[in-house]
Amino acid sequence: MSIRVLLCDDHRIVREGLRTLLDKEPDIEVVGEAEDGRSTLELAKKLKPQVVVMDITMPHLNGMDATRMIIEEAPDVKVLTLSMHTDQRFVERMLEAGATGYLPKDCAFEELARAIRTVFTGKTYLSTRLVSTVHGE
Repeated sequence: MSIRVLLCDDHRIVREGLRTLLDKEPDIEVVGEAEDGRSTLELAKKLKPQVVVMDITMPHLNGMDATRMIIEEAPDVKVLTLSMHTDQRFVERMLEAGATGYLPKDCAFEELARAIRTVFTGKTYLSTRLVSTVHGE
């Protein structure tokens, strides 16, 4: 059985690229794509993904607010942040909103696939590049 993933990013080329790569993974199934926060909420309710790969900066409801609302309505859904924002306050605010993982957009695809599998199992995933940011090192 595959991990059901919803991709949420306001850049179409990013969503299409992620889908193309994730479709090659035998244990991951992309069930939908959203271009803004509101459509993310609608698709999360309709498609019932197990993992939402969430951008922060999106129109019509940002990723932080969308994450908070998804977790309130469906606490079993895991939100994995994939963002260009790597400073401490963004990481901490997304984790406080309910995200269970955080990756910078310049990470390797292999790390994204590993992070999806990790948060799916209920563990938190934080890119090694961000660990020192969060711990203030």
